[in-house]
Amino acid sequence: ATEYHLGLLKAKLAKYRAQLLEPSKSAGAKGEGFDVMKSGDARVALIGFPSVGKSTFLSLMTSTASEAASYEFTTLTCIPGVIEYKGANIQLLDLPGIIEGASQGKGRGRQVIAVARTADVVIMMLDATKGDVQRVLLEKELESVGIRLNVSKPNIYFKPKKGGGLSYNSTVPLTQCSEKLVQLILHEYKIFNAEVLFREDSTPDEFIDVIVGNRVYMNCVYVYNKIDQISMEEVDRLARRPHSVVISCGMKLNLDYLLERLWDYLALICIYTKKRGERPDFADGIIMRRGASVEHVCHAVHRTLASQFKYALVWGTSTKYSPQRVGLTHIMEHEDVIQIVKK
Repeated sequence: ATEYHLGLLKAKLAKYRAQLLEPSKSAGAKGEGFDVMKSGDARVALIGFPSVGKSTFLSLMTSTASEAASYEFTTLTCIPGVIEYKGANIQLLDLPGIIEGASQGKGRGRQVIAVARTADVVIMMLDATKGDVQRVLLEKELESVGIRLNVSKPNIYFKPKKGGGLSYNSTVPLTQCSEKLVQLILHEYKIFNAEVLFREDSTPDEFIDVIVGNRVYMNCVYVYNKIDQISMEEVDRLARRPHSVVISCGMKLNLDYLLERLWDYLALICIYTKKRGERPDFADGIIMRRGASVEHVCHAVHRTLASQFKYALVWGTSTKYSPQRVGLTHIMEHEDVIQIVKK
């Protein structure tokens, strides 16, 4: 009985929180927005409390100079910069510092978080001298606006229907949700007819996320700055935590490793093209996402290319032998070379 009660309370909380966060329709004059046009091959947002070194990091990594000073709230709007790495242009956004209560709109926090939702990866800048307090607070702020960090989307199929009541199934034994609890949570959202299929053992919270449907699942790299001010043992402890990287912007330590990790999290690959009878063009690669097929490459080159496609020759790690003749569905890998033959 307690579990049902807790599940129901969670559903109510999630519902009321959503109502609180959505600003009223008749809001007054709009403030200046932070929206920056998306450019480059991927977008990374820098989030953190004031004075943790976000602007210094942006100035070091890109050719953009963001004002940096030792007082809080030096940056007041969103400043974009571009990191050029392995032939890719990665847009880096320096966002103003977040304070506690940002998700309720304090210190323009809501605008900062709205920009963070549009990024591919979040870099959470933390002050290594402050312990773990900042990380917990920031995670809580992002969690309350529906940004889930370093978790995959719950594998639950959910579809509201016009009639026929609730059809409930699961492919695995469930330990945290039962049919009655699922029904109670759906009733809280005034959904009485739906199809629900659990493909993994999920919590009531994850089920609520699926019903609400506006959650963003993102990769996040926790970057601990100012490691030159703490002991070696502490640096070692922070560096061994999952998804964490330790750096020092002041002494320019470990920045190249952070770029490597960022490339992995963004899941980017670089593909080179080749004309018939010529050497591959290694100067100008096409940047794609991991898992891209030959068809995606065709669209990236020209939108009409896929319709005239006959076959492609691929050299690289994705083939059994080089060159291999492949079709549109062949999955490309990093630094493959492709020659497309038209009909």
